[in-house]
Amino acid sequence: MGIIIMDNEQDLRGHLMRKATALLARREQSECELRQKLHAACAHEGLIGEVIAELQERGYQSDARFAESLVRSRIGRGQGPMRIRQALAQHGIEDEELRQALLLADCDWYALARSVRDKRFGPWLDGDYKQKTKQMRFLAGRGFSQAHIEAAFDAE
Repeated sequence: MGIIIMDNEQDLRGHLMRKATALLARREQSECELRQKLHAACAHEGLIGEVIAELQERGYQSDARFAESLVRSRIGRGQGPMRIRQALAQHGIEDEELRQALLLADCDWYALARSVRDKRFGPWLDGDYKQKTKQMRFLAGRGFSQAHIEAAFDAE
């Protein structure tokens, strides 16, 4: 779908509002993400800003709610805090909201790292250095810190 050209600004505003609410009905969207999607339909930045402001005022769009939803989803997938932080930043979530969402998750990152490792590789066998480094790289790729990774092996 290309850019919509309408003679009446009120019609264009209605179109943007319908498009935005349809997007938000499917799943939470960050403000940045919603702005990009609306911009693809209309290049009128002022009108897009007004529509987003109204959606936020009505409580339909919230970056904090989006961040909480994304954090819960990514924890469920077994991703660590560094990977989740990166995903939130890519969606335009500001540092303070990002930190707040990770705090509200109230996740035991050490236990999650251990669980993810056990699910993927099974119980750790002492003495197999190659296997241990492979598992450590896997956990690092999932976004766990060095402390989380070491703790996943220390509880043996």
